[in-house]
Amino acid sequence: MDAVLRAIEVEGAVDGQRRLHIDAPLPIAGPSRVRVIILVPEEAETDETEWLYAAATNPAFGFLKESLEDIYTPDDGKPFNPDRQRTRLKSRIFGPK
Repeated sequence: MDAVLRAIEVEGAVDGQRRLHIDAPLPIAGPSRVRVIILVPEEAETDETEWLYAAATNPAFGFLKESLEDIYTPDDGKPFNPDRQRTRLKSRIFGPK
């Protein structure tokens, strides 16, 4: 049978060594094991460089480095021109000028 868990909300801070310090004593008897869920405020939006670095270094995407994944060359396809695409779309919706 699974143990029933009781939630206790407290505030605290993380120091420079990444250790959690709780602002007040916990209302439970110890010593005992606990399960901790830490809620942190959202940081500013991650820029594209950070996303690219995360994707390039994440082992989950390691398969993309395999030669079997190299199915396209720089000569494949057509370059994307957003202005041309926008003009085409407008002419399809509103008709030619």
